[in-house]
Amino acid sequence: MPTLVNYSGDDDFYPGSRYANPTDSSLLLSLGPHVDVFCLPRKRSRISAPFVFRGDELEQKKRLSIDVLPDECLFEIFRRLPGGQERSSCACVSKRWLMLLSSIRSTDICGSRNIDSLKPGEGLVSSEADESSNLDKESTLPIASENEEQDLESDGHLNRCLEGKKATDIRLAAIAVGTSSRGGLGKLLVRGSNTTRGVTDFGLSAIARGCPSLKVLSLWNVSSISDEGLSEIANGCHRLEKLDLCRCSQISDKGLIAIAKNCPNLTALAIDSCPNIGNEGLQAIGKRCPNLQSISVKDCPRVGDQGVASLLSSTSYVMTKVKLQGVSLTDVSLAVLGHYGLAVTDIVLTDLENVSERGFWVMGNAHGLQKLKSITITSCQGATDLGLEALGKGCPNLKQLCLRNCSFLSDNGLVAFAKTAVSLECLQLEGCDKVTTLGVLGALSNCGGKLKVLSLVKCMGIKDMILALPVLSPCKSLLSLSIRNCPGFGSSSLAMVGKLCPQLQQIDLGGLCGITDAGILPLLESCEASLVKVNVSGCINLTDSVVKVIARHHGETLQVLSLDGCRKITDASLVAIAESCPLLYDLDVSKSAITDFGIAALSSTKLLDLQILCVSGCSNVTDKSLPFLGKLGQTLAGLNLQQCKSISSRAVELLVEHLWRCDILS
Repeated sequence: MPTLVNYSGDDDFYPGSRYANPTDSSLLLSLGPHVDVFCLPRKRSRISAPFVFRGDELEQKKRLSIDVLPDECLFEIFRRLPGGQERSSCACVSKRWLMLLSSIRSTDICGSRNIDSLKPGEGLVSSEADESSNLDKESTLPIASENEEQDLESDGHLNRCLEGKKATDIRLAAIAVGTSSRGGLGKLLVRGSNTTRGVTDFGLSAIARGCPSLKVLSLWNVSSISDEGLSEIANGCHRLEKLDLCRCSQISDKGLIAIAKNCPNLTALAIDSCPNIGNEGLQAIGKRCPNLQSISVKDCPRVGDQGVASLLSSTSYVMTKVKLQGVSLTDVSLAVLGHYGLAVTDIVLTDLENVSERGFWVMGNAHGLQKLKSITITSCQGATDLGLEALGKGCPNLKQLCLRNCSFLSDNGLVAFAKTAVSLECLQLEGCDKVTTLGVLGALSNCGGKLKVLSLVKCMGIKDMILALPVLSPCKSLLSLSIRNCPGFGSSSLAMVGKLCPQLQQIDLGGLCGITDAGILPLLESCEASLVKVNVSGCINLTDSVVKVIARHHGETLQVLSLDGCRKITDASLVAIAESCPLLYDLDVSKSAITDFGIAALSSTKLLDLQILCVSGCSNVTDKSLPFLGKLGQTLAGLNLQQCKSISSRAVELLVEHLWRCDILS
């Protein structure tokens, strides 16, 4: 073997020497069934004939390919190649060479060991090469430049993303070989898998051998990956920092334990819909990964209090982000989180059916969440008035609270929380039907002077009413008000909110079909600060008077205006906008009553610098607007002409041809 590998190539190389008696029958080799001796050369055969007959004389034939060498020899040749470019070029020759090259670990490259020192079978990949018959039948594949994969430089490492049909073992092997000399693979994302030749443990093993620099691994919906493949990653990629597993049904605690034992630098772990991962895997991560900062567990039925509590208590000084959704947790886990979450800044709790009011109360009163800044609670029946008040008291640095579908939260809890959460800056309520207008006004008046953002979405308990309210303190800190799809919220309630919030800069009233000019005009006129963004889409009762007030009072600062679905808005609004809104770059007048005259007015002014214009569903806009749209298109980046029935397809084609820099929807 050493003679074969170390041959210098100065003379012609033959498998044997000249024989004294070439017709000796003991020296003849039988012709195999794959050999066509008398045919003209066609496609090169994998097995070439070592001898040919010419009359009664036996002549030795020179072999033209090194493919006849066994895998052991090719392995030793490949690992002695001088650089990554040469290895990539060799990998393009055939699938066999690609598989061999992908089986070489980075520690084996450049002749780190002599062939004579190899133990029997060491360094061979024949068993893995045999498995390659199950892979896709691509004989060659470009390694250094693949358009199908993302190639982004990040901290000296490469990122790769394979999705759907492009996610195969062949491509993973190509990545393992091709990235080694180009900074090393730092991030690998596999989204889905080829249904017939998808990613398996074989491909992941190639990554493990060739990419020791891997720091981020994300596997989504790859059911063919098992503990074996994840264990290979753990053994070969000790620098792994982030692991994301989603719908990986074959991965269990065994694979997670392997990661825990070999990847001490792990900082983020996300597990989603992995039915075989349970408490044992999380306990191992908690014990062996002291740098874990982020944990996300979603829809894993085998995960319970034992695993989550052990993980949180083991990482109490470094854990900053916790997300728990759809897992079988009780009050115990929330109590542990409240006590050991000393470094936690962000919490997301969703669909925790077994957590009661006591769990939230204990979490707040444990006083361990001193650094908590943001908490989101969705569809948790235990999030009641008592628990919310405890969170306000126990989390002095809480800046953002988001409550979704918390059906037991009422006005009392909201107001009590607003009084105790002295650092609150953002309050978002969605689907909290027991909260009324009185609770919202009370929260605004008692928020402590730091609240900047208030968002109410689909809160059916908020209804328009005329109340003899006591004198309430204004909320001068509020900059953004969003009230969307709350059908009971009307003009009276809006006027009261306007009086309490004089410093608004952003207003979003999308879907409030009950408000009129009489309700919104006092709000617009009472804004001491100039508005920047206004969205009144779906407010079908608003007229041009509202737009004129916006243009007159806030035109110098207005940047975004959405009037989608405001059927009473006409050309008069566009004239006012053209005259008074020089900073406006995003305008939506879809499904309004504007005509060609309004488009002409927009194009006639030199002050306006629109970048996005949406006139979808405006049936009164016709082909006559074509020259005006062409003039506006000099600055437009996006134009929406969908469902404009009076604009012909020919006119749209001309616009597309003329405004080649603008993205036109038709």
